[in-house]
Amino acid sequence: MRRVLITGGAGFIGSNFVRLILAEQPDCLLINFDKLTYAGNLENLEGFLNHPNHIFVKGDICDGRTVEDIIDKHKIETIINFAAESHVDRSITGPKVFIETNVIGTLTLLQAACDKKIKKFIQISTDEVYGSLGDTGKFTELMPLSPNSPYSASKASSDHLVAAFGHTFGLNYNITRCSNNYGPYQFPEKMIPLMINNALADKPLPVYGDGLNVRDWIYVEDHCRAIWKVLTEGKTGEVYNIGASSEKTNLEVIKTILKIVGKPESLITFVKDRLGHDKRYAIDSTKTASQLGWQAQIKFEQGIKGTIEWYLKNKKWLTGVTTGSYQQYYQQMYAGR
Repeated sequence: MRRVLITGGAGFIGSNFVRLILAEQPDCLLINFDKLTYAGNLENLEGFLNHPNHIFVKGDICDGRTVEDIIDKHKIETIINFAAESHVDRSITGPKVFIETNVIGTLTLLQAACDKKIKKFIQISTDEVYGSLGDTGKFTELMPLSPNSPYSASKASSDHLVAAFGHTFGLNYNITRCSNNYGPYQFPEKMIPLMINNALADKPLPVYGDGLNVRDWIYVEDHCRAIWKVLTEGKTGEVYNIGASSEKTNLEVIKTILKIVGKPESLITFVKDRLGHDKRYAIDSTKTASQLGWQAQIKFEQGIKGTIEWYLKNKKWLTGVTTGSYQQYYQQMYAGR
């Protein structure tokens, strides 16, 4: 049985990965290690939390002793590091926690991985480490890193640390860099669930600047399948870009959401642009496709409709997240531990 430590497995992408692997890979034991910050939600794992191949442990990746105890106790062979502070706006107003989690936390995991002779380490990164593109071109794995926000700078730093541990200590690693994800269980501070939630409530939909910033969107399940490919077939020391070649301006995405839910475009409200707002991201996934045989399967038009339908069917989850009641549940569950 493959024994994998998943950090940040109660967050958006991590929980979707956990659900996918538990549903499709019966020979995989997942140890899910999550601090349960505001973005971590055990309800994301509903139906899988008590799965026989899933063990949840509440904790902090900066706690090296606990990480090493988990590795020893469960005979961990692989670490996949999803754990991260990831919201750009929050990194602008409070960058310190991004350094603590994304840099110090990754360093702690790397030290444990080397000390315990982990067979493989996968760092889940982001296309934002490459910076901003002009009107043409795409990010390739060979492009230099040029982060523009405290968030992307923290992720670039952790990527460099992973590569350095590979070079210096012989760690078997891969780094994945993905475009913007969307889908079920995404915390509604991110653009797509925020706009869906506001539209359903007939609230204004805030759009930064002129709304013409471009992002390359990928459905979260496609991303998770690519990560599994990297885990099982990725070559040592390689970086893999993951994207769906689905570039949309923010305004296009928002208008699509409004059309699907039957709300007027008059809800769109333009607000002051974010500091250092990158103009365009676009991922070149040629390497991932050619080496691993992976391609995104879900087109944006299909994925966004499915995502909206999921939020419509899961209003209780959405209400719990937006009101904060889900965190009260955790406080009671882990009181005194």
